[in-house]
This record gives sequence, C-alpha cells and structure tokens, in this order.
Amino acid sequence: MTTRRDALKILGCCAAAAALPRLAFAHVPGSERRLVFVFLRGGLDGLSAVPAYGDPDFVAKRGDLAIAPPGADGGALKLDGFFGLSPYLAEMHKLYEARELAVLHAVASPYRDRSHFDGQNLVENGTARPFGRDAGWLSVALSESAGFGAVALGPSIPLLLRGPAPVTSWSPSALPAPDPDLLERLAQLYRDDPLLGKPLAAARRANGMMEGAEGARGAQPVIALAKAAGTFLAKPDGPRVATIDFGGWDSHANQVGEYSPLTRNLRLLDRTLTTLKDSLGAAWKHTAVLIVTEFGRTVAINGSRGTDHGTAGAAFVAGGVVRGGRVIADWPGLADRALHEGRDLRPTLDLRALLKAALVAQLALAEDSIDRRVFPDSRGVRPLANLFI
Repeated sequence: MTTRRDALKILGCCAAAAALPRLAFAHVPGSERRLVFVFLRGGLDGLSAVPAYGDPDFVAKRGDLAIAPPGADGGALKLDGFFGLSPYLAEMHKLYEARELAVLHAVASPYRDRSHFDGQNLVENGTARPFGRDAGWLSVALSESAGFGAVALGPSIPLLLRGPAPVTSWSPSALPAPDPDLLERLAQLYRDDPLLGKPLAAARRANGMMEGAEGARGAQPVIALAKAAGTFLAKPDGPRVATIDFGGWDSHANQVGEYSPLTRNLRLLDRTLTTLKDSLGAAWKHTAVLIVTEFGRTVAINGSRGTDHGTAGAAFVAGGVVRGGRVIADWPGLADRALHEGRDLRPTLDLRALLKAALVAQLALAEDSIDRRVFPDSRGVRPLANLFI
C-alpha cells in the first residue's frame, strides 16, 4: 500500500531530475538550431589552453609554463603556424581539423578588474558592469525570441538564465531510481490532484527524456551534465538551449605537470565536448557550443608555479554550424609594452561579439533587439561575421 508520504518521497526523487513547476519545453516550430553555453568558472589560462608559441616573447614570458611548439615532445597541437592547442585537448583538435571548432584569443568581456564574483556576474548579466542587472542576458534573449525552451544543467539555475524567460534545471540524482510500476500507479492515483498531478506528470516526462542518457549517474559531474544536455536537446520536442557550469579553473598554484589540476580540467573539457557531441547525435549539425570564462590569467608564472587573475584569454566555439578550422585573433603580442597593466594579455576582441553572433545565428534575434535589450550599451560591438553557417 502506497501512502501519501511515500508519494511525496517519490516526487522528491523525481524533482532531483527536473524542476517540477516549469517543464514545458517549447520551441519555434521547424527550428532545428541549438545553443549550448559552457561557462568555465575560475579563469581559464588561455595561454596554456591555446599557446602562442609563434610569439617571440612566449618562452621567456611563460617560463616553466611555456608549451613547446608542435612536433616537439609534449608540444602543442598545431592550429595555424602561430597558435597551438594544448596537447591535452586532442579531441577538440580533431574538431578543429574537421572545421567544427574555432578558437578565439585575446578575448575578454568589458570587465577589467580581477574578482571572480564580479567578473562572472558581468559575463552573465550582459551589461557593462557587475550587478548591472538582476536578469541574465540569455534569459532576456529567450524572451525576445519566443519559443526556445532552455534547461540549466546543474543543481541550480545560473544568473545567465534567470529573468523573464521560463526555464528549468536538471542534475543527476544520487538517489536510486523509482520503480516504473510504482510511478505508473502514482500517476493514476494523483492524476486529478490539483497539487501533485501536474508536477508528477512533468517529472515523469523529464525522466522519460533522459532515457537515452544511460551511464550519466556515477560519471564525472560535468560529463554527466554534458550527456544530459545532449539528450535533452536531441529530442524533437525538447529544449533548444542549454547551459553547463564547469568550475575549478582558478589555477594559482601547481599549474605545471601531467597531474596538475589544470591538466585534469583540460582533459575533462576535452571529454565534455566529445560527450556532448555524441549525446546530441544528428542534432550536432544544428548546434553551436560556446565555451567561455570570466577572464584570463597573468602571462608570467607566479612563485607557486601557477598564474594569478588576468584579463584577456581564450574562448572556443564548436558545432556543426560553425565555420571552424581557424583562430580568430588580433594578436597584441607578449612584449612588455604590449601587456595590459604590465602583466596581462591585452584584450583586442570583445566577448560580446561572439555572443551576439551566436544569438543572431541560433536564436534568429535581430541585431537591434540585441543591442537594446540583451546587451545594452554595446552598439559599438558588432557580431562576429561569417562565424556560423
């Protein structure tokens, strides 16, 4: 016999797999475009992920952090003869060679200080200052392009997706999966219940959408999120937008070596992107994946064999709609006179140019709407041209 308390326990288990009140994934009829935003929180060291080995000051400035040129033992993976890719990003390099990944360098948001909290908030709120808005730019964009459902992969909805557009979230549950027969009986029992009927139906629908994500439980958390994101977005009636939070990129110490935290994260990022592609299946050809961080790191190594908070860094955009196989950079150089405040890679590319281009291509937003509402006070920043098919 199932009691009401048992039912509430089951509902709690389902709620770990979906935000119950808002699980209606709408999308524009006929729209196949998908957008995934991967936020590397903590400040990715762009010169480790994308070493500028062709810069004459690279080795001297980076010291023990300098990655050897392509062809050398442990050297970078060749991109264009000047830039390389970290040897720990081998699968991403394959996407680059398949022209499904583009690399951006010397890129930054409008933020010029070095606080994680302020930098992340600015990237997410879409204004030119930290805490300039309570809503996220992606939520505002979704409200401007009615019909694109969105899901946040993780235990909570980030600022990026908070605001006027209805969204939901999903994260792997550590609880055992409820028995399908029990769920069916509960569905019949509470079908007409004004409090529990609709939430239970919505949670069952979300769990049904995740049937293709076997193996997500027990995997590395970000790998599980990537697998889930692809599963959600691959469904014909699923959402078209997803966000994934990937933390742990603050590399103040012990950045060098085969077993450093940065090396581990780069390898994990490599697997995350390939997991997402595999999980999307045929939908990959309609997808753009933006991989960004709040700021880069100092050019020089510090006394703890790491790097401190910096300014410009690297970003990536991948997917079947990307005109990849190229590095997009107006390289400022690493000479002393070229550095921002004498220590950081100087920004020459505004991150919003990438974000705007993705919104035009993937959400069919008009540039005027983007300039007025999504990224206010940004009319001088034009979307990157010819980045998407």
